[in-house]
Amino acid sequence: MKILLLTAGTRGDVEPFLALARAAVARGHSVRTAIPDNSGVDVGGLDTVSLRMDLAQFISEHGVSPGMAAKEFRTAIRPAMSQLLSAAVEHIVEFAPDVVVYHPKVLSAPIAAQRLGIPSVLVETIPSFTATREFPAPFISRASLGPLNRMTYRFADVATLMFRRELDQAVKDLPPAPRTKPRPDATMIPISPQLLPRPVDWPDSVHLTGHWSTHPPAGEEAADSAENDQELLDFLDGGDFAYAGFGSMKAGDPRALGTAIVEAARRNGLRVVAATGWGGIDVPPNLRSHDVLVRESVDHSLVLPRAAAAIHHGGAGTTHAVVRAGVPSVVVPFIADQPFWGYLLHQRDLGPEPVPYRKATTARLAHALAHIGRYREQAAHTGSHMRRENGTAVALDVLESLARS
Repeated sequence: MKILLLTAGTRGDVEPFLALARAAVARGHSVRTAIPDNSGVDVGGLDTVSLRMDLAQFISEHGVSPGMAAKEFRTAIRPAMSQLLSAAVEHIVEFAPDVVVYHPKVLSAPIAAQRLGIPSVLVETIPSFTATREFPAPFISRASLGPLNRMTYRFADVATLMFRRELDQAVKDLPPAPRTKPRPDATMIPISPQLLPRPVDWPDSVHLTGHWSTHPPAGEEAADSAENDQELLDFLDGGDFAYAGFGSMKAGDPRALGTAIVEAARRNGLRVVAATGWGGIDVPPNLRSHDVLVRESVDHSLVLPRAAAAIHHGGAGTTHAVVRAGVPSVVVPFIADQPFWGYLLHQRDLGPEPVPYRKATTARLAHALAHIGRYREQAAHTGSHMRRENGTAVALDVLESLARS
């Protein structure tokens, strides 16, 4: 089977698709994956093509915030989306896949697939498109709105309306549109049921697969990482520490955040492994000592299982990595779905209430870390269950079943 995967967004949006690609190749399928430029993800051994969007550079120049999005929509966001939507259509036409699997940001994918008669599968990395009575769309509210919950999912169509002109341009050379609205043949949600039990009112075409990630045999990747960074391995063996990393997030005052994290950890007798990522954390030189190790990024499979706590932004990928490692979280959300994940972790007794990045002071983070012990048992229990899941295998069963139908 020829599978075309299309994803857009930050590293957390790209890594699950690449995990699925590797699993599909291992099963003997022909797979091509279209991704943004400079995603920072290892694409070795995979057939990847560009969606002509460099989100890393965009965030470096503009940061992330709703205010930025509104200010830069006409001059930066709209032109970037135009390129992405057109590139996606070109890749579908060129590869001629048996199935198109797409991220919600790739708005042109279901339209092109429908016009070309190719089955399509929506991947909800955040459960924001399949309506349920059990909780509202994560971008709308973190608290239940009761009978209004289902109505909140109608806002998912706003993006299509916002980029209608760019969509029309992207698909202008395809066969004419049928009268029916383009809809996916199936939906896959790569979220662990340990975090989000399946709502009873989701249709049968929606599949909660478990998270998509690539996990090496125990000790294998850790050994490789240790050879490349002995200083890191020595630090990990030196006593209790908190991991801190905000991935691709960059907003507010990174130096103030770095200072607050280090000082909060020290108040609780913890050392710190700080991953600066795309610029969200900056540890001042005067705070860098024997109890603080700073890296641009670290291998989660090596570091997280040894951590006493993880201070992170609450992205879907990082959230699953932390929970899988059996470690409690202190979530510092910035934007989008991150408050949802932070709230969900607190609901599942896997960490204290989220601390929004604008309120992430030394005192607040120190208070959160002071109470982290109460979440360790539940985090270990949940992590042991999540490690038994194989989300990519479930997803491939869905795709193969779709191809046979």
